[in-house]
Amino acid sequence: MNDGLQAVFLDRDGTIGGSDIVEYPGEFKLFPYTAEVIERFNGKGIKVFSFTNQPGISRSEAAEDDFVRELKAFGFDEIYLCPHHHKEGCHCRKPSTGMLEKAAKEHSLNLLKCAVFGDRWTDIMAAKSAGCIAILVLTGSGAAAYEQNHLTSDVQPDHVAENLKAGADWVLKPSVERSR
Repeated sequence: MNDGLQAVFLDRDGTIGGSDIVEYPGEFKLFPYTAEVIERFNGKGIKVFSFTNQPGISRSEAAEDDFVRELKAFGFDEIYLCPHHHKEGCHCRKPSTGMLEKAAKEHSLNLLKCAVFGDRWTDIMAAKSAGCIAILVLTGSGAAAYEQNHLTSDVQPDHVAENLKAGADWVLKPSVERSR
């Protein structure tokens, strides 16, 4: 395992595939490199978890089971999904850390040895609040999120990557080669 990295949390929409809008199961397509990235982490003994807000479930626009089935088929070890609308005030919806904390408890993880990949600032905020390595990808909403927040936010990613594959390349380098 690389520098003790225990797990990675991958956001869905805009990070592993799709675009800057939610595409429901059946319409959603992975980026061409995503399956390879998931296999690469698994091959190094690193757990790969889904980490996604899906408020369409609470609005009855989609079924949670469909998301779980789709994400499991992509090769995720576990699915952490918040089905709540942002006005519901739950503890799991990003930027809250509920999904990360639940995964840590269920899999005996040290979140300081985990990385979060996402295309929205809420992904970065959740990661940093939980002590994870935070990687902003510029796919999906990532470029717009970076432009909107990198000069003004107190919370900053540890790394900004062109896409999930480039972010994986960075996080899998020995820590002496990456500057955190």
